[in-house]
Amino acid sequence: MEVPTPYLHKNTSVSLLRYHFVFCPKRRRKVLTGNVALRLKELLEEKTAALGWEIVALEIMPDHVHLFLGTDPDVSPTQVMHALKGYTSRVLRQEFPKLQTMPSLWTRSYWVSTAGNVSAEVIERYIAEQKTRD
Repeated sequence: MEVPTPYLHKNTSVSLLRYHFVFCPKRRRKVLTGNVALRLKELLEEKTAALGWEIVALEIMPDHVHLFLGTDPDVSPTQVMHALKGYTSRVLRQEFPKLQTMPSLWTRSYWVSTAGNVSAEVIERYIAEQKTRD
């Protein structure tokens, strides 16, 4: 039996790309509560699964979302945010009329950082040690 790994194997590459995103409703309004938060979680899970991405961790706060997501190397963070914000905004605003009073659900901005199985310090040390091994 093969043990699953977090690595994505494609024809010519093996990758582990994980992004930590933080994004907020317009004007940081505290609208991500109750049924809106529950539905947002469902929508994010549906969309990421449909696109072949993996949610590693997800926390929905009243005024922002933390999403730790694994993708393949063909997808940029901008594409991720465009897909997820566009889809969730459209559906949530259809299902919850109170959200239609906002000019838009999400701000255009977001924060993103990369992460993997090891820290940047470990990678730097590994690279630095390569010259001494030859």
